[in-house]
Amino acid sequence: MISAAAAFLFMSATPVLAENNPQPETKDVQLTSQQKQELSVLYKEMLAKKKEILSKYVEYGVLSKTESQNISSHMENRYQHMEKNGFVPKRHCHKMHHSK
Repeated sequence: MISAAAAFLFMSATPVLAENNPQPETKDVQLTSQQKQELSVLYKEMLAKKKEILSKYVEYGVLSKTESQNISSHMENRYQHMEKNGFVPKRHCHKMHHSK
C-alpha cells in the first residue's frame, strides 16, 4: 500500500490542468541540444531531491525501504522515458470526466 506521501511524489511530477481549460493541439516540437541539456540537468536535480525526500520518509517510518525503492525505480523510468522523448512531454488525448 502506497501512502499519501508516496502518492504526492508521483503526483508532483504530473502537470495539472484546470477542468475548464481545453487541451491545446498537440504540436510536434523539437528542442535544441542546449534546451535538452538544460532540461536534463533540471530533471536530474528534481530526481535527486525527490530521492532525498524518499530517504526522509524511510527514516521517519512513513515508507518502507521497499516502497521507497519501488517509487525511486518508477521515477528513474519516467526520467528515461522523458530523455528518450527529447524531454517533450506527451499529452494524453482523453477527456477528463468529473461530476459537478
